[in-house]
Amino acid sequence: LSAVLKLVAVSVSSVVTTYNHRTRTLLISGRKRIPSWASVASNLRRMAGWIWFRCLFGPNLQRIHRPPDQNRTEARTGRRGWTYQPKSLEKHTDSILGWASALWSLSYYSSPLLLCYLYRKGYFCSSKLIPVSQYVGTVLVCLLGIACLRGLGRWRNLEYLQFISILEETRKNHSHNNKKKLACYDFDFSHWPADFSWREVSSPKLSQGGVSLLKPEPRHRGSADGVLSSVRTLPCHVISYLITHSFGRRMLYPGSVGLLQKAMRPALQQGQARLIEEFDGQRNKLVACDGNEIDTMFVDQRRDGGERGKTLVICCEGNAGFYEVGCMNTPLEGGYSVLGWNHPGFGGSTGVPFPQNEANAMDVVIQFAVHKLGFKLQDIIVYAWSIGGFTATWAVMSYPEVRAVVLDASFDDLLPLALKVMPDSWRPLVTHTVRQYMNLNNADQLCKYQGPVLLIRRTKDEIITTTGPEDVMSNRGNNLLLKLLQFRYPKVMTEEGVRAVREWLGATSQLEEASVYSHYEVDDDWCTSVLQSYQTDRETFFPWSVGEDMTPEGRRQLALFLARKYMRNFDSTHCTPLPISEFQPPWRL
Repeated sequence: LSAVLKLVAVSVSSVVTTYNHRTRTLLISGRKRIPSWASVASNLRRMAGWIWFRCLFGPNLQRIHRPPDQNRTEARTGRRGWTYQPKSLEKHTDSILGWASALWSLSYYSSPLLLCYLYRKGYFCSSKLIPVSQYVGTVLVCLLGIACLRGLGRWRNLEYLQFISILEETRKNHSHNNKKKLACYDFDFSHWPADFSWREVSSPKLSQGGVSLLKPEPRHRGSADGVLSSVRTLPCHVISYLITHSFGRRMLYPGSVGLLQKAMRPALQQGQARLIEEFDGQRNKLVACDGNEIDTMFVDQRRDGGERGKTLVICCEGNAGFYEVGCMNTPLEGGYSVLGWNHPGFGGSTGVPFPQNEANAMDVVIQFAVHKLGFKLQDIIVYAWSIGGFTATWAVMSYPEVRAVVLDASFDDLLPLALKVMPDSWRPLVTHTVRQYMNLNNADQLCKYQGPVLLIRRTKDEIITTTGPEDVMSNRGNNLLLKLLQFRYPKVMTEEGVRAVREWLGATSQLEEASVYSHYEVDDDWCTSVLQSYQTDRETFFPWSVGEDMTPEGRRQLALFLARKYMRNFDSTHCTPLPISEFQPPWRL
């Protein structure tokens, strides 16, 4: 209230000062006509109209966080914030506009069926279209009037007036103090000023369409055969495109569906308030090379978290996960500095979550962490859950200096999981669609990385298994581990080594794991000494040739030792939050 009154007082003072200055100027020049106070009142009305115009087109305000001048200790124990309370006029008009937006969304998604129905009823003629257009025009005029009334309701709310004045000031001058004031408000993220853009740094990962992706090897054919094959497969290409851009992408990333986000909005707002008010989180908008705006949250614990706080954990969420309620809470509890971000189309992020857009978003997140937050790549751990393994493996493949990567409940390839939920008759179409538009090849990308890796397998996972949660051997995390070990240690992962690892992967409890481990009489000290001696005497880039002169017993021991170091089992389902006791830095030789 004091800030708004101060703003009004400054405005009135400015008008009065201008009036007095013009009066003195006219008296000195000898002119008799002096501006009346009516012109002053006109200026005040014009200023009020401008403020109302800003309120009319301003964003929705959801919550007001603690004042920025409170220190962190007071924020944890004192008043943390409050939900914005609109006045009666704003509340009812905003409700009407919300229902209109929901009806428009339903009409948009059901438009093919609606158009077919209207065509069958004979509405596509001038005698029917004119009355319908009149009705639509009347509704639009009514909605415009309701929007104007909502602007009037906001104009009469002192909290909203203070917010809109801070937003306008921040747009004019994006200084640290203005941003600190604006961070006290939770509002539509589309109105948030950009904090970082990929243009601020020159990224070597950029190509014509954005950052480079790992493509499957093309099949070599003759020119005539290639043209004939392209014509023959043209219907398949068209169908694949339609499937991907309609229900396919939404099935793979349900978090991008607007109705789901509206249903989760209270939980997301509560989670964001917790990150900002309890952990002093900093919300930032990043602009990727494809123009998408990425919603991020950074919690800095370099001052309070000790040695762990100097390490930044970048979190990549699942296909229905948001940083507000997602996996970034696990490293937060461990004292790490954490940077969370939402997929394109999730939360405040714009765009759609196709692989290219996902990689572009991950690239600008890493650039932001290095060039804006001041972390070195060697101080960054990439942590991913479920489908977030794609962006995590892309990140460590493209930035090999990253310290480590932790993949929780992730898979090796999307295709087997897509084939599981589709009819067998669709197999060629599903294969072409995934490889062409949704090629989430996590294992191929992970094998390009030379650093430490930790895989966390959920023994009761019901999402990334191809048969069911009771069959732990159908968990695609097993394939991710085997592909990684076979690439890094091909001489160890021979037939006998793979057989031993598969037997260990079939264990469903710690007791069974220990039984398999003791059955093969694995000597951890001997395995460590063998690997250390190889690392000392030879070039350490993978793949290694260690194990080529070993006995089958030695290969089995080394294979089980490596499998146990690269993977940890967590007795839980897919969506259970990972406790901090299970989140550990990967094994490093």
